[in-house]
Order: sequence, then C-alpha cells, then structure tokens
Amino acid sequence: MALMEEVKSHSSKWIKTKGESYADFYWQDGYGAFSVNPSEIDIVVNYIKNQKEHHLKKTFQTEFLQFLKKYNVEYDERYLWD
Repeated sequence: MALMEEVKSHSSKWIKTKGESYADFYWQDGYGAFSVNPSEIDIVVNYIKNQKEHHLKKTFQTEFLQFLKKYNVEYDERYLWD
C-alpha cells in the first residue's frame, strides 16, 4: 500500500472512533501535499484552528486554486474535485 493510502486508511479508521458524527467520514480520492517552512508552523496551526470560519469567507476550492497558481503548480482542473 502506498504511504498516502496508508495514512488516509489509518486516519479514517481513527476518526470514526471519535463519535457517531464521524461515522460516515471518508477521504476524497485524491490529495494535495505541501511543505511548510518550520518558521511558519504557528501560522499553519492558527490557520487550521480557524479553518471553519476562514472558509465561510473563501471556499476551499477558491483557496486551493489560488495556492496552485501562486506556486506555479501545473494542474488539470478536471481532476481536482470529486
């Protein structure tokens, strides 16, 4: 099993142990991974803590596309979303 598949499989099983509201949790088929500068870890932690509120202002899809464009990542939008 590829490493990302393993991470997704184990984390899905774990989250389902956290309560009935997570019983139907599943990961999308694809994934994106980005590195983080160690000096910006606090920024990322705060982003994650406030993600729900943040995405009321900007959708995940909009933000992800901006991220890909900012870092010149080539992509085919047909394969980005489930």
